[in-house]
Amino acid sequence: MSDLVTGEAVALELRPARLPSRGLALAIDLTVALGVYLGVTAGLVAATSSLDEAAFAAVTVASFVLLLVGVPIAVETLSRGRSLGKLVCGLRVVRDDGGPIRFRHALVRGAVGAVEILGTFGVVAMIASLVSARGRRVGDVLAGTLVVRERVPKAVGGQLPPPPPWLVGRFAGVDLSGVPDEVWLAVRQYLSRMSQFDPQAGGAMGQRLAWEVARLTGAAVPEGVPAAAFLAAVVHERRSRDASRMAAGGGPGGGAGAWAGAGYGPGTGAGGGFAAPGGVGGGAAVPPAAPPAPAAPAAAPPSSPSPGAGGGSGTGFAPPG
Repeated sequence: MSDLVTGEAVALELRPARLPSRGLALAIDLTVALGVYLGVTAGLVAATSSLDEAAFAAVTVASFVLLLVGVPIAVETLSRGRSLGKLVCGLRVVRDDGGPIRFRHALVRGAVGAVEILGTFGVVAMIASLVSARGRRVGDVLAGTLVVRERVPKAVGGQLPPPPPWLVGRFAGVDLSGVPDEVWLAVRQYLSRMSQFDPQAGGAMGQRLAWEVARLTGAAVPEGVPAAAFLAAVVHERRSRDASRMAAGGGPGGGAGAWAGAGYGPGTGAGGGFAAPGGVGGGAAVPPAAPPAPAAPAAAPPSSPSPGAGGGSGTGFAPPG
């Protein structure tokens, strides 16, 4: 596992690619590139047979640089660190901080790779990868990049914590259509992994995500409510609407299946990690308005227990005072 750390002091779970997988990806890329190069060269030989020797040499060098150096650089830039071989092997080139590479990173890697891979038949790149603790070749060191594995085993757990009961339904009238998918993904990843973050950095990240969601939806974060609880309630509302639409349309995955897939299945209610305002973890929180109590049945016999008696027991959340 890599020890990459972002500016928010969050450790990234990236697995650097080792020599066997990188060698296989490189072999695939070189095989395709050389095949294209030989085909183009044969066409150029036939098309430039009337040129003199100097012109023919210039065309040959230009085709070599374009096809074996320029095309790989363009492919890595446009695909954000992928090539055909890396795609097959589940690898990607990223920056040292885990971000996507840009043209300058691909340019340095490609230019140096022409020397350490093509010029030395891969000997220099192989030695550098074996010596490096993260399997980096010389081009990666100079460009500030790292080749990582994208297809890794899924971590155990990762379920989204349920929102506090006193926040369920609080945002039923909020318009969530303005929140882009990347923000929902960031919120979901934060909620499923917030216990792994440094407390101070995780709290700051939650506040930023809460402010962003509040800005996009127009729903202010209730005073005193933890950012994580607010995000969990908004995500719960979105999942609830998606499940209702799927159930109404008769599509697969509605009802309990949709909830389980979203991390809200049975067994996730207890120990959700969000205390009611004023309770554990709530600090000096101001309790939000309690949701209306369910109406009693019209023909309930006098001896029947009152609805909601003992409700909330075993959920792990104290109702707001």
